[in-house]
Amino acid sequence: MSRTVAVIGAGIVGVSTAIWLQRAGHEVVLIDRKGPAEGASHGNAGVLASCSVVPVPGPGLWTKAPRMLLDPDQPLFMKWGYFPRVLPWLLKYMRHANAEAVRTRARAAAPIIGDSLADHQALSAGTGAERWVVPGDYVFAYRDRAAYEADAFGYSVRREHGFVCEELEGAALRAYEPALGEQVGLAARFGNHGRITDPGAYVKALAAHAVANGARLVIAEVDDLVRDNGAVTGVRAGGETIPCDAAVLTTGAYSGPLAKKLGLTVPLETERGYHLELWEPSAMPRNPIMIAAGKFVATPMEGRLRLAGIVELGGLEAPPSRAPFALLERSIRAAMPGLTWKHRVEWMGHRPAVADSLPLIGEVPGLKGAFAGFGHDHVGLTGGPKTGRILSQLISGQSPNIDLAPYAPSRFQ
Repeated sequence: MSRTVAVIGAGIVGVSTAIWLQRAGHEVVLIDRKGPAEGASHGNAGVLASCSVVPVPGPGLWTKAPRMLLDPDQPLFMKWGYFPRVLPWLLKYMRHANAEAVRTRARAAAPIIGDSLADHQALSAGTGAERWVVPGDYVFAYRDRAAYEADAFGYSVRREHGFVCEELEGAALRAYEPALGEQVGLAARFGNHGRITDPGAYVKALAAHAVANGARLVIAEVDDLVRDNGAVTGVRAGGETIPCDAAVLTTGAYSGPLAKKLGLTVPLETERGYHLELWEPSAMPRNPIMIAAGKFVATPMEGRLRLAGIVELGGLEAPPSRAPFALLERSIRAAMPGLTWKHRVEWMGHRPAVADSLPLIGEVPGLKGAFAGFGHDHVGLTGGPKTGRILSQLISGQSPNIDLAPYAPSRFQ
C-alpha cells in the first residue's frame, strides 16, 4: 500500500531512506532546514568504513582521555566552558569503555556497516551518483609495529566479524604507498572497502534523483509531528502543516529536541569533527589512510586531499577551534613530508554520538507511523544506505532480515 512519508533530514540517511521508499512505491516529502548534504554528509571523511565496528570508547580510555585532553598533539579536544553540560552524557558514554561493551556494539554495527560498498552501489545504481562511489582499500598507518600492536584488541574484534588485514612493512609498504614518509613504519590494509570522492556532491545528486522521481523537497525547520489517535498525520515545518502517513527523523546530531517531543530522551551529544582540504596536492595516496596516531583519515577526493577526523566536545553552537586544524596540518606534514598544495579549505561539523555508540533505527513506541534513523556517530556515511533500506522496509510493513533490537528507540523511552 502506497503511503506518503515525510523524511526529516536530507543527509545520507534521509536521502537513502527517501530513495528506498520511492522504490517501494511510496510518495516522499524530504524536509531539511538547510537543504541536502549541508551538514555532516558534506564534511565527512568519505570512507566506506565497513571494518569500523570498534567504537571510540574502549578499554583504557578512562586513563588515556585525561592525558589526551591536556596534550595539543592528541586528537581529543574540549571546550571547557561546555564541560558541565556534557558531563552527564560523558559519564554514560564512558560506562561503555570496556571490552564487553565494545563487542556488543561491534555485533550490532556489523550488519549496518559491514557491506557498505555494496550498499552504496545498490543505492546509487541508476541515479547518476554512481560515479562518486569508488571501490578500494582502507589503510591504517602506524609509526612502528609497537604502535600497531597497541591496537591489538580492536583488530581482534574486527577479525571476529571477518575483517582481516594485510600487514605492510619496509619495501612492501613503500611500493604500495609511496606517498607515505619514513615516519610511517607499518600499515594495516583492509580490502573490499571504498570511498566517496565528493560526499557533498554525491548526496546532493542522490537527493536530486529523488526529486526528479517525484519527491517534494521542503527547506524548513520541523517543529513537531501532528498526531491523531496515536498516529502521525502530518509534520509542522516552516509554518506549514504537511500531511503524511508516516514520518522519519534523520537529522543526526540535531535530532534531540524533536526526539524528545516524540517521547524519547536520548543521551545524544555532538562529537564535533573537523576537516582540512588540501587542493591540488603534490602527492595523493591511492586509498584512504587512517593516520592512527592522529585519529584522522587522509582521503583522496576529486581535486583535493581531505583530512578528516578529530573529536571535540563543545556542543552545537560554539564556533570552530583553531587547534584541530593546526593538528591536522602538523600530522599530515609528518606522515607525508614535502607535501605541498595550492590552497586549503577548513570545515567543522557535528557527528551524532549516542551514549552506547549505536543508532536509533525503528518505530517510535507509542506513536504509530513515527520512525527514528539517527545516531550513527563516526559511520553515518558508511551505514546510511543500509539504514535507509531498513526504514523503508519497516514503513512498508516488511520484516528486515536483521535483529533490530540493539537499535530500538524504545531503549530510551
